[in-house]
Amino acid sequence: MKEYSLKDLEELLGLHKSIRREIEERLEDFRRLWEEGSERDLFAELVFCLLTPQSKARVCWDAVVSMREAGVLTEGAYEDVLPHLKGVRFKYTKARRVVKARWILHYPGGIRGFLGVEDVKKQRERLLKSVEGYGLKESSHFLRNIGLGEKLAILDRHILKNLRLLGVIEELPGSMTKRLYLDIEERMREFSRYVGIPLSHLDLLLWYRETGEVFK
Repeated sequence: MKEYSLKDLEELLGLHKSIRREIEERLEDFRRLWEEGSERDLFAELVFCLLTPQSKARVCWDAVVSMREAGVLTEGAYEDVLPHLKGVRFKYTKARRVVKARWILHYPGGIRGFLGVEDVKKQRERLLKSVEGYGLKESSHFLRNIGLGEKLAILDRHILKNLRLLGVIEELPGSMTKRLYLDIEERMREFSRYVGIPLSHLDLLLWYRETGEVFK
């Protein structure tokens, strides 16, 4: 069994206790989105996760809100989408991907029909193979944000940095292969069990530890 710093664990457990209610409320928001949200609501989360690579989450969500308010999130051309991606890195590529991703709205049953009732890992595989710009992280992020991916890890730079500081991983990966992602995900899952914090809580907790907020 890997040994972790007692001081780090006590700090993490204390932080979790202090914001546990906030984390649980956010996770409930995600579950409610799947149960009660419209297709446009689900697509907004899909686009948000499409925009986030190497960009700030708040900036990306502001872009999604801006597109929705202008009526160009689910319709409109590339040229209509682009002006709303202010501050989003690689906005030209991502604007094209937003437009291209709309096919999922026309899938029989929409996004819910596309995902079906399969195991969440199979849902993740379907997404990363079908949505341009989605890898394991983006697919996991989207599934978590619509209430389905609480058993998946979202290995962004904030989470990876904290996993290294906690000793869960030895070093930050220079590049992320599928095999490495799944290996780190399993290590994070094992650490979650060891410390007694649910994986879905741990992700938001480490995000809070890095950014000072429970977001999405």
